[in-house]
Amino acid sequence: MGPLFWSCLPLQALDAEGVYEMLALRNEVFVVEQRCLYQDTDGRDRDCLHVMGRDATGRLLAYARLLPPGLKGPQQQRAAIGRVLTSPALRGQGQGRPLVRQALRECEQRWPGVGQELSAQAHLQDFYASLGFRAVSPVYDEDGIPHIDMCRDPAPAE
Repeated sequence: MGPLFWSCLPLQALDAEGVYEMLALRNEVFVVEQRCLYQDTDGRDRDCLHVMGRDATGRLLAYARLLPPGLKGPQQQRAAIGRVLTSPALRGQGQGRPLVRQALRECEQRWPGVGQELSAQAHLQDFYASLGFRAVSPVYDEDGIPHIDMCRDPAPAE
């Protein structure tokens, strides 16, 4: 697998095919593969940015959703990263780290000085810790999967 080509766009900048690809991949991973029966289209996509990694043929293989600070309510002081996934076709090829790094770059560029937060699947806690996140909650159940809240402090000013 060659490198992924990254974009970060608001929902309104995606064409119908791009929205369909995004929702289909999220459905494939979260609803079908992980057997989570939940309402994926939660009304927030319109206010988020969508980080997408595509291969040279244009196939969507990696995705993350970026929520601006405050979108989830006044208690959300940091930018939030959610719906982080790589396509099953891409698993085991080391593309999760570049995806999260790209999401962090996009957050820092758009919302400097606020840090980031995410709800990680508990088995990925060490992965996210290696990218500067720290646990800020005990493990809890979300849709039948153990999760843990994690945050990352703002990047130092240059």
